[in-house]
Amino acid sequence: MKMLNPQKPRLERRIAGSTNRWRFPRQPFSGDLLGLSQMCKAANIDFDEVLKNPDRLCISQIQKIFPENLKNKTIQSREADVVLECLGFKWELHQPQLFQSETLAKLYLMGLARGNANPEKESVKILQAQQPGRSREQRPVKKMILSLKINDPLVTREAFATALKNLYMREVKICLDDVLGVLAAAHILQFGSLFQRCVTVMMSGLTPSTIKNFYLAGCKYKEEPLTTACEKWMEMNLVPLVGTQIHLRKIPKELLHKVLKSPRLFTFSEFHLLKTLLLWVYLQLNNKTQTFPMYQTVLMFFSSFPKNCAFLDRDVGQNLIPLFLCLRLHSITKGKDLEELRHINFFPESWLVRVTANHYHALENGGDMAHVKDLSTQAVRFGLLFNQEYTTHSKVITLYGFFFEIKGIKHDTTSYSFHMQRIRHTDLECASTVYENTPISLRAERLVTYEIRAQTTVDGKWQEFRTNQITQKFGLAEPSCKSHALKIQTVGIPIYASFSFVFSLS
Repeated sequence: MKMLNPQKPRLERRIAGSTNRWRFPRQPFSGDLLGLSQMCKAANIDFDEVLKNPDRLCISQIQKIFPENLKNKTIQSREADVVLECLGFKWELHQPQLFQSETLAKLYLMGLARGNANPEKESVKILQAQQPGRSREQRPVKKMILSLKINDPLVTREAFATALKNLYMREVKICLDDVLGVLAAAHILQFGSLFQRCVTVMMSGLTPSTIKNFYLAGCKYKEEPLTTACEKWMEMNLVPLVGTQIHLRKIPKELLHKVLKSPRLFTFSEFHLLKTLLLWVYLQLNNKTQTFPMYQTVLMFFSSFPKNCAFLDRDVGQNLIPLFLCLRLHSITKGKDLEELRHINFFPESWLVRVTANHYHALENGGDMAHVKDLSTQAVRFGLLFNQEYTTHSKVITLYGFFFEIKGIKHDTTSYSFHMQRIRHTDLECASTVYENTPISLRAERLVTYEIRAQTTVDGKWQEFRTNQITQKFGLAEPSCKSHALKIQTVGIPIYASFSFVFSLS
């Protein structure tokens, strides 16, 4: 008798609608691929994610059964469905709240799988038990013990308790001191709504003491809105706020570099920005310093290095060069400030020679700044911080013998304007003493390309106002002595007003 080779089992083909589509013969996919895709679309779930992780679809279906209004309702005379062992504690949880966390839901389904030959059928029972008209006595849920191991040091018992409390209550207050731990707990629990609440709290709670940890959290969890908010906040507050506190030491180099490269960076002047950056370097090298140093202390520190080599040319300074390349050293024009730069022996000689040469050529050509090619990255920049108490605020600046006043005016509670105007040196108070060694140009007109920008926050969101890049001849009499005004309407305060300009080729 001839033996027949046993046939290999064939894939099962079942009718699925009029198109006779392929469908999977076994769980977890009881429907065809097209039907599964349509189900995922209706449930707002990523199709590829479901193929990799079938539990994702089951969890989503169960979550829809438990309405949001279960929160804030007291659970009376009900025993816990689950005991969660975590962080050395036992936490009692109930089934409707359990499925708001994808992590806990997966643990629960795995627990069902351990105790049932058909866990998928048990999941269906869970769904059926929650339908209207079902009594609690019909509830098929068995009390089980689950274990969750957490290694993240940010997740304290208090933070984890707050996260679990949010499963039961809609608006649990999250303190700024605890938000990092709650965020980490929400991430581990895969509790999306709580995670986004934490992000919102962090974005509205940025301060010099929180900026580092909040920025690093945004990077860790790839939460772009949070990292962007940190970068934007730093662009405005690096010089006027963070640069005056010991918290400057904590600013990560990566964040600092991004901020320095931004064309929106606010600073009172380029020299103010340079001093802030020198202070940051000093604090990195003197990490035991507990008080914010005086600027003279910083100058003495860098001056103490041997004069045979500039600080940035030393091994310790090499990795800092990208930061200082972001500075516009050609914007530092005061003789006293330039002499200070040379005295501390911080910058390579070639850098200082180039700055001096640019100043020489500009003075020789009546102020024309031929070395500046791009307004957004190379322009001379000055700033005014317009606070609540101001009705007017102004500052006089001088560049290559020309004198300008940058000014902000408050017209009413929500209306402001910012402009710049050329002034005569003879109109300045104490001109003979303050500007004793400053060159004075007698040219009747000066061609200037400029841009005025104002930024402020309203309800945690940044508002930005700006003029276009304008090229204008400034004379010494009205109306040619005044620039176009940037007029804004806002309830935000303070207002960070930036003036960027370059003396164009005549």
